[in-house]
Amino acid sequence: MTTRADITDPRRRGGWKIAAAASATVLLLAAMALDTHVVVLGSEQDLREQAFSPARYGAETFPGVRDSILARAVDATELAPLVLEDRAAAAEAHGVGEGTGAVIPVRLTGTMGEAKSGIYTVAVPELPDEITVRVQTGPAINGTELRDATGEIDFGQFKNQIEYQNAGAALNDAMKAEVLEGIDTAALSGREVEITGAFRLINPKNWLITPVEMAVK
Repeated sequence: MTTRADITDPRRRGGWKIAAAASATVLLLAAMALDTHVVVLGSEQDLREQAFSPARYGAETFPGVRDSILARAVDATELAPLVLEDRAAAAEAHGVGEGTGAVIPVRLTGTMGEAKSGIYTVAVPELPDEITVRVQTGPAINGTELRDATGEIDFGQFKNQIEYQNAGAALNDAMKAEVLEGIDTAALSGREVEITGAFRLINPKNWLITPVEMAVK
């Protein structure tokens, strides 16, 4: 039987508080246990949590791609006679990859011409007349030049062809966000620009550049 003395006794009140705190702790631990799940390495859930994120890949990888292109870029006026004289030699000296064409980093200063579907022609002084230079400004950025420009990104790093293609698209999207976001790409005709980027050397007389740096004057 509990008496008034029992209730008012400080020692007994302290014991009651300790017991209540212990009960609360047990309840908290039980709730945490119910909310905790174990992911088995290699399980389907583990694979879902490790799923390839194109957006994250592009944001993390683009700076390194950009820096590589900037460091290796060849001036267009120096590159032009080389590709016209010997495409294979120019590709070996300045490009990365083979197959459908090596990817070559290039820099130039020129004047933007007319645009078609976000692709501008660029008039570059002292460039041979037979060479047409164009640059992609979006909204659609096509191709895998950025993915292939360094030689350090290959199919073996990805689970399948879809991820490999998504990596290329992700790098294009990251470039748009970093390089083209602050530029009015619909109003570049007649503007002088400085561009560094990369193009695939398929036709020596037709360069389609994907930029990694663009300054509009």
